Amino acid sequence: MGSAKNTGNASRQARIAEMRRAEQSRERRNRILVIGASVVVVVGLAVGGVILVRSQSGKEDTASDSKGTAGHFVTGSDGVKTWSAKLSQTHVTKTVDYPMEPPVGGDHNQVWMNCNGDVYTKAINNMNAVHSLEHGAVWVTYNSKAADADVQALAEKVKKTPYTLMSPVEDQKDPIMLSAWGKQRTVTSATDANVDKFFESFVQGDQTPEPGAACTGGLSQ
Repeated sequence: MGSAKNTGNASRQARIAEMRRAEQSRERRNRILVIGASVVVVVGLAVGGVILVRSQSGKEDTASDSKGTAGHFVTGSDGVKTWSAKLSQTHVTKTVDYPMEPPVGGDHNQVWMNCNGDVYTKAINNMNAVHSLEHGAVWVTYNSKAADADVQALAEKVKKTPYTLMSPVEDQKDPIMLSAWGKQRTVTSATDANVDKFFESFVQGDQTPEPGAACTGGLSQ
């Protein structure tokens, strides 16, 4: 009897041990599956992230190029340069690289620089200034080579003239330049007769894509 009982206990313990081994084996397999699945998910996310970043990077590069600015300046007999191609007017949020400095048109920010005779003593964002040109403003720019007396005299003229603005542009080719939508010229000084001629022709001139649009309520330094 005792022998049979001992044999039963031993058999039961053996079955329990076998069940424990089977359970441990299942747990190991489950852990392996979970780890494997996690690795697949992580790798998938990493690959997806790289693709997304590359995709976004490509979009930024595309957006940074100003569409509709392919062309060149053609200089008229009066010294005014006219951009040879139609300039686009798309509102964008990315930085735009213009083919001319200062720019005279192309894609631009949806907010304009105030241009109601506004004089800015620090450089302004090209994308906002181009929007002002779209509204029919003339943009007076100068660099460090311009005489202080000329800068002051031009500032006084701008302050008295609606639909104009003025700011420094250090990278421009000449000391004093005047820009409108699709138009640009260099002047020698504040007393150059071409300053008045440019203002008369292009402040709300025929080149304006959006005549009468606001020059207030925009961005100001």
